[in-house]
Amino acid sequence: MALGYTIEIFAYIGARAAGMPRLVVIWPITTYVLFLAVPRLRRHWNSRRSRTTAPLWYSWSLALAFACPVVWGAVTYLRQTVLTWPGLANSEADVFYHLALIGELKHHMPPTVPMVAGESLFYHWFVYAHLAATSWVTGLEPLVLLARLAVLPMLAALVILIGMTARRVLGLWAGASLAVAAAMLTAIPNLYIGSNLSFSGKGIPDLAWTSPTQAFGALLFAAAVLVLIDIRRHRGNAAARESLLLGVLLLGVMGAKATYLPMLIVGLLGIALVEIVRWRRLTRPTITTLTLAAGCFLYAQFVLFGGVRQAMVVAPLYFIGTTWRELTGSSGSGGPSPGLFVALAMVWVPAWLLSWSGVLGLLTRPRSFLRAPVTLVLGIGAAGLGGALLLGQSGGSQFFFLCGVYPYLAIVAAYGIIAVARRARLTRPAVIAALCAGLAAAYVIPVLCRVRVPLAPGQPDDLLIRPYVVLLVVMVLVTAALIAVWGRLRAAAMAIVVFSTVGLLADAHAYVLASPHLLGGIGPAGSNPVTQPLTVPQGAMDAGRWLRAHSSPDDLVATNEHCLPGQGDRCDSRHFWVSGLSERRMLVEGWAFTSTNQDRWRPGQLVEYFPFWDGSRLEANDAAFSAPSAASMRLLAERYGVRWLFADERLTGPGSRIGEFATPRFHSGDYTVYELRTAPEHGRDEETGPDESRRADRGARVS
Repeated sequence: MALGYTIEIFAYIGARAAGMPRLVVIWPITTYVLFLAVPRLRRHWNSRRSRTTAPLWYSWSLALAFACPVVWGAVTYLRQTVLTWPGLANSEADVFYHLALIGELKHHMPPTVPMVAGESLFYHWFVYAHLAATSWVTGLEPLVLLARLAVLPMLAALVILIGMTARRVLGLWAGASLAVAAAMLTAIPNLYIGSNLSFSGKGIPDLAWTSPTQAFGALLFAAAVLVLIDIRRHRGNAAARESLLLGVLLLGVMGAKATYLPMLIVGLLGIALVEIVRWRRLTRPTITTLTLAAGCFLYAQFVLFGGVRQAMVVAPLYFIGTTWRELTGSSGSGGPSPGLFVALAMVWVPAWLLSWSGVLGLLTRPRSFLRAPVTLVLGIGAAGLGGALLLGQSGGSQFFFLCGVYPYLAIVAAYGIIAVARRARLTRPAVIAALCAGLAAAYVIPVLCRVRVPLAPGQPDDLLIRPYVVLLVVMVLVTAALIAVWGRLRAAAMAIVVFSTVGLLADAHAYVLASPHLLGGIGPAGSNPVTQPLTVPQGAMDAGRWLRAHSSPDDLVATNEHCLPGQGDRCDSRHFWVSGLSERRMLVEGWAFTSTNQDRWRPGQLVEYFPFWDGSRLEANDAAFSAPSAASMRLLAERYGVRWLFADERLTGPGSRIGEFATPRFHSGDYTVYELRTAPEHGRDEETGPDESRRADRGARVS
């Protein structure tokens, strides 16, 4: 499936560039014809040829692991992200950003930023090409694909690939099952009561739904890691074929998610270091894979991403300041005192390492560190942890480095747990007792400490270190007690199981501690801020869909919506409704996520509140709505090439004179769509034929 996704992307890029996007179906049709016509290829359909057959219980464990993020998404993301207006407006702003990019890739190649005309799209956009191709072939709405369907096959394939990789590394079906379960449930350990984005919402079940780039990148990367491990197991023609397959997959990874190739390169450098120390030379597979990964990384960084930094800077422990602001409910760019900063670093960073505690079990088998698959996944994991700790980004995207390595962290942690448990000869009752102790620690400590976030007004911010200090003290005392009773080896094994239960199940713990129906109701009254209901404009989806049906994809649209509602005097420029719902390019809508805006960011600033950098363009755009005249309309049409106006009449006010200088074509709720009388002519895309165009013109008039 991962290979199919990758080939589909490049097939669609060519088909879309040629102006015939539906030709993307040629490659799957060709594949089926070849397999039907060439008898030798049919043997690949027969799964019974495999030399190893997974036990039935293992298959059911994978099904259960797949059900976890599906149910998780149904309870959280799907409930919030409805498919109709005005409920859709209450979704995260990123939903409309994703929709806008799908629309852009559906109609243009190469793509640009649809929210700001002429802005280059330096972004990992391959998943949007996949969704655009799927929309063309199936006729399904991009919103349905994005918010309901597309993530499901990605998750299913990801679960299977994690299990296959774990099986290669551990050599055990039970170990692979444990690793898959841990991958689905691990996250940053959270010991606070109440919902917070810093310590929850960052596991695979969460990000698979909220970040299509993360889900797509994780899938392609998992396939690449599996093939890379297999390359080192084979020789001759088999290794050559797998190297070719790896090259294709890495081409997909480079445009799927920017965080993965750097982490892969670190893992490969770890293998190279081991080979140089042991054999004083590099093996051919290492040279080949490093060359492929480095080439794809350089192309992605300097061509696909244009060398921009997308508000990513070297800022060690930057997450402490942003996390402190969220957990204390502070606004602005302030941070903790120097003393509290050090204290938070001393308790938070060790808590992050709880999920890695199983790695310590490999010390009982030190030669295992020299195995290439173990070195690879350890290097990938270390790179992800290092990226999260050493980098800073305006929206916290440095955490994608950490989130991307959860499957590989889980694999090596499961390997270490099994190794130390076997070496210490832990009995099943002892393992169960350790699991129960870990579960007790994960919930008893937050309940006893009663630190609800965000903190209530007047509460001291040093409360934030309390539960983690208690956890660290408990860890030391438990380990000391176990050593005194059972000796070092068995004590270490029991302690690793206890601590791993806290870390490897952290995403599930965070959900329990955040849910008001479970433990999330504990804590001082009034500690949660009161959120004001969002005033949602009526008719936005109808107006956007009408504009999509009655305009050409090459038409340029001007709108007076730039800022998210409910922000007071500040302008939060993460407004992407119009471009997302209409699939059309805007002269200026929201500019928060553009490269030009992101590259102005420095630590401590809020990038979404930066003013638009081209004052003359924004002034010309807004003048057509706030002070309409023949001159302002002519300026938009002749200088900028605008054809349509998408007006939120709540912002124009009563008695607007826009209709005197532009023709009203459609009205719904708070929105009116106007066509400029001096608009440039554009041809229609292939989805609008001549008959449909005439029907659109007849039905466009406002009665």
